[in-house]
Amino acid sequence: MNRQGKLLHIVNRSAPAIDSRNGHYESNALDYAGIAEQVLNECIAQTGNNLPLGLCSQRSSFLIWDKINGHPLIPLISWQDDRGADCCNRLHAATDTIHKLTGLRLTAYYFAPKLSILLQENPAWREKLVQGEWLAGTLDTFLIWRWTHGQHFLTDASMAARTLLMDIHRQHWSDALCQLFGIPCSILPQIKPSTGLNLSLPDFGLILQASVGDQSAALIASLTDSQNEALVNLGTGGFVIRYLTRDEPAFDGYLQTLVYQDIDSQTEFAIEGTINSIASALAPYPVNDCRNEDLASNNILCLAEPSGLGAPYFRKDWGVYFSQSVSDLSTQQITALMLEAVIFRVARILEDFHHHSPLSRAYLSGGLSELPCLQQGIAQCVTFPVFHLQQKDASLQGAALLASGLKINHRQQARKIAIKCGNNALSEKFRDWKNWLDVILKRHEN
Repeated sequence: MNRQGKLLHIVNRSAPAIDSRNGHYESNALDYAGIAEQVLNECIAQTGNNLPLGLCSQRSSFLIWDKINGHPLIPLISWQDDRGADCCNRLHAATDTIHKLTGLRLTAYYFAPKLSILLQENPAWREKLVQGEWLAGTLDTFLIWRWTHGQHFLTDASMAARTLLMDIHRQHWSDALCQLFGIPCSILPQIKPSTGLNLSLPDFGLILQASVGDQSAALIASLTDSQNEALVNLGTGGFVIRYLTRDEPAFDGYLQTLVYQDIDSQTEFAIEGTINSIASALAPYPVNDCRNEDLASNNILCLAEPSGLGAPYFRKDWGVYFSQSVSDLSTQQITALMLEAVIFRVARILEDFHHHSPLSRAYLSGGLSELPCLQQGIAQCVTFPVFHLQQKDASLQGAALLASGLKINHRQQARKIAIKCGNNALSEKFRDWKNWLDVILKRHEN
């Protein structure tokens, strides 16, 4: 990235395949490291050494490895893995305490429930970790430890905040949370600021200056710190985020996200709504062929999150779910219903944010935001302007901005989405969808 904040050269390699079976989602951490190291070496060939490096990572994937030889002792466990469900059921009575300290909901997505189950099922592992023979951490911690030849066992505040073990208000590991999950605080990595790390990576001739969660990085690259803008990042999953004023809590079940902590320990927070696994839900369908006029062509309603509803609901009762049978519909019609589900979930979150504190605009980013059908649909269902951010790879750019000490103080290239033809039927169907969702949520509670 140059000093004007523009990405000049990108090396892209596919991540290792995830093996999914019986609710377990696993991959090979050494394969991840090998691919990342290949990417770094190719980048260095373009840029030279002694440059600041930024790292951003998916926020909940973790592993356990041997401190002596660095070999992973278990597969890399993905956020999608549900082996922590029994732990969450056991701690249901502590839900309010966990939410107050972490800003998150108690779900099996996060690091703590899954590690808790592993330690419960394998008592000898706990002793190995307590004695320091083994180490446990998220993917960023493993890579940093590996790339600094075992000199630094750490994570940044934004990653620690997604474990269910960190008090986000005090920004340190919480004894109360560790006791709830049965995880010794002593085995956890040191929490550092997201910037100013100044860690030498001797094998690459680079200085790691920043490490941050992927969604935090995307937000940093996409918005100023204004509280009247929202980012809709549509990629593997969907994330709708806006900054919070200092000490302002999240509301109505949404997540309070620690975006990053700077070198002076000043911390930025945001509120976040999530839409789970939309890329995998849409993958079987010809979404590029969907047109605006295909939307709201019938009265069937849909949810399109295979792993269950994300924030603010966090409900696994429904995955991909239709209000009535779709056996007589064409693939094109089902595609439109799936896209409607994404549009309506995004619009509902934006509407909630707007009612709490008015938004002046929303910005779309991520691979799925390129779909004209999604752009038009979201713009038609909200009452404020929607823009499409033109820059690619926002997470990479955000990590690079943090590493270099630059900041977005001006608007990045963005195109206002002009509504080509008002689809009143879509707005009306959005109202019907909201009522339908409220009814089925309430019915289940009763």
